[in-house]
Amino acid sequence: MFTDPDRTPDPIALALRLPRGTGLVYRAFGAPGRLRTARALAAIARRRGLVFLVGAEAGLAARSGAAGLHLPERLAGMAPRLRRPGWIVTAAAHSTRAARRPGVDAFVLSAVFPSASASAGVPMGALRFAQHVRRASSPVYALGGVNDRTAARLRLTGAAGLAGVGLGSTEQGPMEKGSTDRDAAKTRGGVRT
Repeated sequence: MFTDPDRTPDPIALALRLPRGTGLVYRAFGAPGRLRTARALAAIARRRGLVFLVGAEAGLAARSGAAGLHLPERLAGMAPRLRRPGWIVTAAAHSTRAARRPGVDAFVLSAVFPSASASAGVPMGALRFAQHVRRASSPVYALGGVNDRTAARLRLTGAAGLAGVGLGSTEQGPMEKGSTDRDAAKTRGGVRT
């Protein structure tokens, strides 16, 4: 799950609702008080069994006690230099080439399906997503237009899991409006459990 200042104005409330084992990427975008928020999220993650990463800011990840770092595609080439012992490093990708960067533990590939996100771009669909997954150097998570209905189309793609922005917010997040956090917890790796 990715935070977003507009769709998740209260990332702490979001963290308290996520099921055990969920990854949470805090994208601070330079927000004031981000160290305090990141430290609170790291503490919640430890208590609740979440995997907490900080987006783009290696220093903030280190100071907050995060489990690692998530890099935007433009910074993914820096993964080997930014890695610290014990960290998980993930990166955004929008192509097979980007999903083969060294030093990255997992990629978040987008946009898979049509999305309301302004930065989503042209959706690749499940077939192209599966092709990228087969060529990637690390596990790949699907992002963009993933909801209860479209997740089933990812079942045989090799996706390591699903990613979304703003689950449970007032905006439409990775699950369609009307679905619940419990519904999100039942979807693992594109397969309803």
